Amino acid sequence: MMTIEQAAAKLRAREVSSMELTRAALAEIDAQQPKFNAYVTVTADLALEQAAQADAELASGLDRGPLHGIPYALKDVFQTKGIRTTVGSKIFTDHIPDSDSAVYELLRNAGAVLAGKAGMQEFAYGVTCDNPHFGPIRNPHDPSRIPGGSSGGSGVTVAAGAVFFAMGSDTGGSIRIPAAYCGCVGLKPTSGRVSRRGVLPLDFSLDHMGPLTRSAKDAGLVLNALAGADPLDDTSSSQPVEDYAAGSGSLAGVRVGVPLNFYTERLDPVVESAYRSALVAAESAGAILVPVTVPDPLEINTISRVILLAEASAALAPYVHRRDEFGVDVMALLDQGRFISATDYINAQRLRRMYQREWSKIWTGIDCLFTPTAPILAPPIGVLQIEVAGAMEDVRLASTRFVRAINVLGLPAVSIPLPTQGLPIGLQIVGKPFGEGSILSIGSGMEKCLA
Repeated sequence: MMTIEQAAAKLRAREVSSMELTRAALAEIDAQQPKFNAYVTVTADLALEQAAQADAELASGLDRGPLHGIPYALKDVFQTKGIRTTVGSKIFTDHIPDSDSAVYELLRNAGAVLAGKAGMQEFAYGVTCDNPHFGPIRNPHDPSRIPGGSSGGSGVTVAAGAVFFAMGSDTGGSIRIPAAYCGCVGLKPTSGRVSRRGVLPLDFSLDHMGPLTRSAKDAGLVLNALAGADPLDDTSSSQPVEDYAAGSGSLAGVRVGVPLNFYTERLDPVVESAYRSALVAAESAGAILVPVTVPDPLEINTISRVILLAEASAALAPYVHRRDEFGVDVMALLDQGRFISATDYINAQRLRRMYQREWSKIWTGIDCLFTPTAPILAPPIGVLQIEVAGAMEDVRLASTRFVRAINVLGLPAVSIPLPTQGLPIGLQIVGKPFGEGSILSIGSGMEKCLA
């Protein structure tokens, strides 16, 4: 499959047009939709209109950058003026926003072509994408299995080759889990790096916006169009931006933290083998493996669940009187959230700040941290518990076990696919705050040495 970088070069060499790329993307979406159910809304007419505009602009010498003329999808949590935005819910099934999200504004300004709104977990609250209102989204490698969530449709449409990238949101792994289960790249930037304006919040302090792509460099190209302060979003960071696609991809001398605790516990044997092989490949490419004990991710996961239960219940409070319009699983989580006491919530936020300080110390000795993205392979649709290392574990908790803490810490992390003969497996690369350029360069290096 062509990457954004490759397609952009072909567009500028007049070897292909945006209209041709877009028609091909729409044909793939149409063919794949009955099998994978990756979309809620396909914006075919708009896509062709934007593609024609992109071709005309490029022909006239107006070049908006590498995303100009490139077909993509938006998770259906991003508001699009005049185009329904369902948030995967029955309540918003016919909701037509009167304004655009910041992400859509920026991508439109970059000349990208919107092919459609990708399906998702209801209200972005879960990992299975077994949506009770729009039907289950199916893994492109095995349609009997989940794609991961909540950005499942975004992961599916990229991994299946329909579009070049898709936007997702990540509260406890919702970009990285679909990337791992579907076999593509998924980037969760640092908290505040990408504006959240125009996205219905699931969690006021854990939500992050980021892309799913075909390569680590492509993730950098998309981030280049999105990163920066948004004066209309008070959670947006004013930290300086950089060229996130400029990294050399060299692993020589890179200090890779290899956790001695937590991230190597209770792994599916196939995941463990792929992870160990990735460490060997990194070392062979010049990386320096540094054993490290990371401050208690298990307790951070508990902190995450307390914060998410409370803040999600608060965010969705205006709608909970319409109980019969929620899926059973989401309603159960919202009910649980109302039992979180103010004391527990405040203590969770206090501990969060403590662990952020503790984790800040590990970056003096390493440049990044390597972990499996998920300890398991994509489970079958409808399965609620799965056996991991001889013990039964809840699918949601198992899927989020290695990614959830990173949201609490606000750190950037990218999941890249590892070589496998069967279902996809992800390698999570975690970096220091606002270190997206570094982890994406390391991700590119890993792609080269694993190819």
